[in-house]
Amino acid sequence: MKITTFSQFQELMQNTCISRREIVEAILREERPDEKYLMCLLNARTSLEDIDKEDDKSILRSDDGKKIYLELEYELNELNKDIYYLQQNEKTFYRYLNGFYEFFEEEVQRLTKELSHLNFNNFITDRDGTVNNYCGRYSTSIQSAYNGVFLSRFAYNCAKHSVILTSAPLEGFGLMDINVMPQEAFNYAGSKGRELMNTEGKLFRYPINPDQQQKLDELNNVLGELVKGPRYEIFSRIGSGLQFKFGQTTIARQDIHNSIPEQETNEFKQVIEEKVSEIDPDQQIFRIEDTGKDLEIILTVQSDNKGLKDFDKGDGVLFMNDELGLGLNKGPNLICGDTESDVRMLEAAMKKNSNTYAVFVTTDEELKKQVSDVCSNSFFVETPDVLVCVLNNLAKTK
Repeated sequence: MKITTFSQFQELMQNTCISRREIVEAILREERPDEKYLMCLLNARTSLEDIDKEDDKSILRSDDGKKIYLELEYELNELNKDIYYLQQNEKTFYRYLNGFYEFFEEEVQRLTKELSHLNFNNFITDRDGTVNNYCGRYSTSIQSAYNGVFLSRFAYNCAKHSVILTSAPLEGFGLMDINVMPQEAFNYAGSKGRELMNTEGKLFRYPINPDQQQKLDELNNVLGELVKGPRYEIFSRIGSGLQFKFGQTTIARQDIHNSIPEQETNEFKQVIEEKVSEIDPDQQIFRIEDTGKDLEIILTVQSDNKGLKDFDKGDGVLFMNDELGLGLNKGPNLICGDTESDVRMLEAAMKKNSNTYAVFVTTDEELKKQVSDVCSNSFFVETPDVLVCVLNNLAKTK
């Protein structure tokens, strides 16, 4: 079909999500997926390639007719990988991935050897940039079928408990809307771990003070109205968009392609800070974390020393440990991430048991040092595809 609107684009990608789930289920049963699912991916690729372009960017329109310029690198690359994966065997697929990255084969072999002797009690990982390649928009960052197969195999064969922990919400164009793995393979933690879904589909939520929730609802209404207007609508379309999470709200101010001029993104940041200050002038309820791409507005919690702090992924790990019965104190544990915010997960795990291993996807030397200072059993790779192939290798040896 000819894709001309952003809504059609989202619908197309959601259709690939449905097909990819069926593909993953079939492969995990060691069956050949129905050819109709491959045809769905082939047709989706054609539709994306046929979108009108201007200056090498795809052009879609919002519901009110405004032009939206998009980079579709993630969506097309992951479709190409899935199509190749379905048409070839895994050994050939690895060689295909090797063509994308300079040190792919060496990194996969090295890390597979380093971790081959281990069976993990817990595997806790961030999603985007860690076990999933980055996308310019969260709502269309559908997990690839090959990625779902590789991660599921590891969860089934190499870890007693597996968790994907992300700052995105669980539902409402959240983690569960873009995930293609079987329910029972992973526990899922959204909103930095404030909301959980276990392998049986049961939900758990970190308690929130009713007065704080009222203020968050008030802020969400303000931000929702703000991005409806033509001046700021673009910020609901790029990157993370506007996400109402449990105990947190995220609004994009830039995407991975830096498509928003610096003056505009700085102006938008100032507007958001003013809106937050109007509702919380004493800074007792909210903390704002600027990732460079997103503004994360987070409800405060009490820290160990009785002061206020923002809820981080370390708090999420400890909440999961209690609610899901992970037994982090037993070990060995494997923690994977790609940013400084993921170091909080590692710190929380290390406090429970030093028999913990870390794999971070980064080339940032400062972050590498920070991770290594926390955990001596730390390893580093350059891309998520290396990490998921390592996990697949480990699963196939068990």
